[in-house]
Amino acid sequence: MNINITTPITREKARSLKAGDMVYITGVIYTARDAAHKRMLENLEKGIALPVDLKDQTIYFAGPAPAKPGEPIGSVGPTTSYRMDAYSPKTIELGLTCMIGKGARNSAVIDAMKKYGAVYIGAVGGAGALLSECVKKCDVVAYEDLGSEAIHRLEVENFPGIVIIDSEGNNLYDTEPEKYRK
Repeated sequence: MNINITTPITREKARSLKAGDMVYITGVIYTARDAAHKRMLENLEKGIALPVDLKDQTIYFAGPAPAKPGEPIGSVGPTTSYRMDAYSPKTIELGLTCMIGKGARNSAVIDAMKKYGAVYIGAVGGAGALLSECVKKCDVVAYEDLGSEAIHRLEVENFPGIVIIDSEGNNLYDTEPEKYRK
């Protein structure tokens, strides 16, 4: 099913999405890779507030390439998501409802998704230049010293993805390979 989504994505909306749904996201999403996740959670343990309120937010596991003149962003393909597995259960608990990336997630992440109501959306690896066309505006909002791994606020329009793991734990990485083994 093709579904148009506007951010922020509430837990209720996240729970309505099902594995296999093709989604087109419009609104604000944030980029953050492992270095930013690590810093966010280490700072939180020190009593330093998160640079972005995670409630109902979407984080795209990506490190944008520098923009060409006149463009808001360079290539912005997904990063392998398992790098964020150590941090994702906590960010989900803190309110994150949607993650975008590529590759499988571990059981702790999936358990947190089921408990709190979050989804994992797959973006096509190798299509960063095409995905950048969906980005209308890009601003660094935190950790500028991390370069491409800084947290960026993206305004996107019809950013495509497929719900890989839904809030019930249905997982295309588990169900789909079996169909092709027959």
